Amino acid sequence: MKKFSKYILTGGIVFVAVLLLILQFWKYLNNPWTRDGTVQADIIQITPRVSGQVVKLPIRDNQFVNAGDLLFQIDPRTYEAALAEAKAQYEEAIDTYNAQRENILAYEARIRESAAAIDQAQSNINALEADIIKSRAEYKRQQELLPQRATSVRSLQAAQAEYESSVEYRAGAEARLAESLASLEQSQAELARVRVQLGALGADNPGVRAAQALVRQAELNLEYTSVTAPVSGYVTNLDFRFGDQAVANQPALSIVDVSTYRVEGYFRETLIRRISPGDRAIVTLMAYPYRPLNGFVESIGWGIAQQDATAGNDLLPRVEPTFEWIRLAQRIPVRVYLIDPPESVDLRVGFTSSVLVLSGTAGTEQDETAKSP
Repeated sequence: MKKFSKYILTGGIVFVAVLLLILQFWKYLNNPWTRDGTVQADIIQITPRVSGQVVKLPIRDNQFVNAGDLLFQIDPRTYEAALAEAKAQYEEAIDTYNAQRENILAYEARIRESAAAIDQAQSNINALEADIIKSRAEYKRQQELLPQRATSVRSLQAAQAEYESSVEYRAGAEARLAESLASLEQSQAELARVRVQLGALGADNPGVRAAQALVRQAELNLEYTSVTAPVSGYVTNLDFRFGDQAVANQPALSIVDVSTYRVEGYFRETLIRRISPGDRAIVTLMAYPYRPLNGFVESIGWGIAQQDATAGNDLLPRVEPTFEWIRLAQRIPVRVYLIDPPESVDLRVGFTSSVLVLSGTAGTEQDETAKSP
């Protein structure tokens, strides 16, 4: 009996082992799993907007910084001088604008004076025209009376002189009218020229706006001398020293954004149909094998790069040889959002991990809790 009990015990152990193996295989088939996972995060390249010597560097490599902390300071003296010059140019533009505005007012006053002079000259001409008609009639009458001895030669001469004086006065008034008209035309032309030079009035004046833009640009350049952290994270690959020359638009260092830690799991294409956004995921880091992390599937990649058909020699497509009886499944990236990773786990970009996705768990209460802020 003892002999049979040993067989029964051994068979039971083998049966349980096979059953566990079958369960694990069933779990593997229904819950996609991959060992090809890496920890990722957004890497922010810090690029100065202006050039200059670094005069302050309060950070060190791999240091944690909060958003808004000073990373490094570029010598601001050059940009302070540029700002002072821009402000002086702005004040000069304001003075020029005011002077041209005064010129406009002066020419407008001249136009009004010329218009008044024209009206006065026209009135004088009209009055002198009446005097001419009257003096001419008197002169003609004296000419008719002289043969009849009804007047004297002196009276005739006086009437003639009065008539000729009226004609001369009218000629002078016409000359003054022509002068006033010319002055009016000249003032109008000068007014149009000054208005064109001045441009729009008030805050819309192009000269003033250009000077304001220069001041604003100089203010921004001065602000750019203080380079601050745009996000909270870890400074990495700091190859920068006090006294170095910062070059505009050239990356100086990088920051790992700690708020964007995630896991990229690369699943075989045959398993993708069992994965849906929102499915729960269990992440096991190689660095922390006994501290699994919870998460959920955030998104699934829609494409990967093709190795075949790239251009080769003579621009012909390069096609890699394959075995007809073996077809390797492609790997599709699946992004996993981590739910409140514990503080005892130090996540680092590039950590390898295993990812297990629990199929059909999207929309469960756990996922709603995970997605809530």
